[in-house]
Amino acid sequence: MKASNKRATISFPMAAHVKIDPQLRQWIEHNLDRGCAPEQLVEGMIAQRFDPPIAQGLVRAFVDSRTRGVPLTADMVSIDMPAGACVDNPPRMTEGNSIRTADRVVSVVARVSRPFIAVLTNVLSAEECEQLIALARPRLAPSTVVDPGTGENRVAEHRNSEGMFFLPGETPLIAALDARFSQLTNLPVDHGEGLQVLRYGPGTRSTPHFDFLVPRNEASEQSLRRSGQRVSSLVAYLNDVEGGGETTFPHPGLSVCPQRGNAVYFEYCNSRGQVDAQSLHAGAPVTAGEKWAVTKWMRERPFVSATAARSRT
Repeated sequence: MKASNKRATISFPMAAHVKIDPQLRQWIEHNLDRGCAPEQLVEGMIAQRFDPPIAQGLVRAFVDSRTRGVPLTADMVSIDMPAGACVDNPPRMTEGNSIRTADRVVSVVARVSRPFIAVLTNVLSAEECEQLIALARPRLAPSTVVDPGTGENRVAEHRNSEGMFFLPGETPLIAALDARFSQLTNLPVDHGEGLQVLRYGPGTRSTPHFDFLVPRNEASEQSLRRSGQRVSSLVAYLNDVEGGGETTFPHPGLSVCPQRGNAVYFEYCNSRGQVDAQSLHAGAPVTAGEKWAVTKWMRERPFVSATAARSRT
């Protein structure tokens, strides 16, 4: 498929200037001082009816200032807020109660209209789950997050999950899964990023976040110029989790329990390039056993990694 040179107009977050109440400042600093993870503070603020992006932005400002060794003395913080007016489009996913791919029939057991979410069964076989875990296990490394200032990956001190990436089509199994996920997401294979496998041990989680990219730094801007925005995610579960580990969506109030071979699919970028702030999601803490999952992100245009782009120059 020939890539289009047309660039969609993308609606990215607008800046919100949020005043820091002295009591809130004292609460955040006190809890960081006593070793609370930033994600715990964010969740506590959301429970007190803070808007999630504001809660994330405020806590991030304090964490970043401590990382730089410079106290946060300002009484106001500028926070990137996702654009609110995201026009609904028909879902990219094929309609119907089941989706027939080249090698299996996947059942759709639940849908949410905004953000568009579908819960799927029979996405992976038990054998495929076991093979993915076996291939990924020796390559696991501490999970990283993107530094908002530099765009570089760094280990997140408050997350002790482990992860790794496969190259697109790296093995026959990966190529088969790339093709299947392409059919499920209804986008060409070459629009997909490499599969990411994550392992969460007891007590680990993922913080509330968005999967779409925000151009806060040169690395994100270059990725968006190369491949366009991320438009959808498919998270498939590789094992039955004994306790916890649900994928949660606070805006629709949905919690998806991880069961081997099942998946949750969601969209967050429409045909105009607008991103949907209601796609905020998180991984609940694993309370017993461990959780293995594989994620597929799809782009507006054929995906070109930073490594591939450098090799072309």
